[in-house]
Amino acid sequence: MKIIDLEHGDARLITDLLPVLLELRPHLTEELFLSILEEGQGQGLRFTAAYGADGLCVGAAGWRIVATTSVVRKLYVDDLVTSAASRSTGVGSALLAHLEQHAQAAGCAVLALDSGTQRTDAHRFYFRERMAVTAFSFDKPLR
Repeated sequence: MKIIDLEHGDARLITDLLPVLLELRPHLTEELFLSILEEGQGQGLRFTAAYGADGLCVGAAGWRIVATTSVVRKLYVDDLVTSAASRSTGVGSALLAHLEQHAQAAGCAVLALDSGTQRTDAHRFYFRERMAVTAFSFDKPLR
């Protein structure tokens, strides 16, 4: 497996990563994704892709380094997805390990993510990866 941090403007964000990301975020269109990339770049949004031996993208992670008063600095994972055909093959673990290296290099105290309450398979994976539930996440829809 090969893991690559994709730079803003890299065509592989659309050709390789977006099809995998759509498995988790089906509401995205190419146009919306490009808009999010443009706005998110200024907020530190980055993407990492995992490629299988056949050269196909099998995993995607969207992430950023965030300064907070609670933990000072953390690496926040916006998206973590393995293609359905590649689940349970180590892709998710490899992506998390890669992101953990980024977090440590940046002096982060925490690697954090949110996961929808309905995603029980993902929760089992996070627990196996030694992650813990440390807070509730509250949302108030504005539309």
